[in-house]
Amino acid sequence: MAMPNLPQSLSMNAPFGPGPGAPAPGGSAAAAAAGPPASKDRKMASAEQLVLDLCNPDLRENALLELSKKRELFQDLAPLLWNSVGTIAALLQEIIFIYPVLSPPNLTPAQSNRVCNALALLQCVASHPDTRMLFLKAHIPLYLYPFLNTGSKTRPFEYLRLTSLGVIGALVKVDDTEMGSELSKTVATFIVQKILLDDLGLDYICTTAERFYAVGRVLNHMVGALAEQPSSRLLKHIIRCYLRLADNPRACDALRGCLPEMLRDGTFNACLREDPTTRRWLQQLLSIVAVNRVPGLQAGGGFDHML
Repeated sequence: MAMPNLPQSLSMNAPFGPGPGAPAPGGSAAAAAAGPPASKDRKMASAEQLVLDLCNPDLRENALLELSKKRELFQDLAPLLWNSVGTIAALLQEIIFIYPVLSPPNLTPAQSNRVCNALALLQCVASHPDTRMLFLKAHIPLYLYPFLNTGSKTRPFEYLRLTSLGVIGALVKVDDTEMGSELSKTVATFIVQKILLDDLGLDYICTTAERFYAVGRVLNHMVGALAEQPSSRLLKHIIRCYLRLADNPRACDALRGCLPEMLRDGTFNACLREDPTTRRWLQQLLSIVAVNRVPGLQAGGGFDHML
């Protein structure tokens, strides 16, 4: 896979933190009296050192572990990761290093844990409002597709897939109201679509009721949001995801009960007026879910009995 161009901030931003010898604001007496801010400063200094350690191959594994465990304690860790020189490149190195053991599947638990620690830090970047759009514009989600497209059911691979899905989930938060949220949701939905278009990906999503309904809830929420702020680009990917899910008999059976009513009642007719391809996909989807139930699934053969 060709590496996308990374933003200039990775190589051109000034070093983080105060320069050598820079005095603390307010003087040492004020800092001593402050109490909690001093503790916060110590935490941030610890985070900065660990981020620096990510660029040292000999210290990286421990830094990945410590940062992933303590990432909730470090405010603004995401901007620190993004703006520090070489850090995102180091995290991408961890991801690329795993590619050769994906097929044939030879991923060890130790390798899985290490790359998942790197993914946890990328999830931190993907979920922060100051770095989410930069994360998307650098096309970093594309690096995760090989992980999501694996078929091995061993624990290291399951852990890898679930952690990768967590990064994608951070891009499609339902309460995201920032500018550019349509782009983040479109990119994340496109990645889900790519997973579903692969037979192994479709089987993985539809193997359990929990996975199917997790994807279904996200798609359903986005359809509801589009009723208020229509986007033909995002709607196109959502409909294609539903249409692909309908290729799985159990998922198709479940869609008859959970497909959003707004896709059935003409809510998006105006939005799709200039998009004959998506209109055709929607009509095809509605035709598939409108037919009689699959005979083999009438007696609890769908997802209901699995919940």
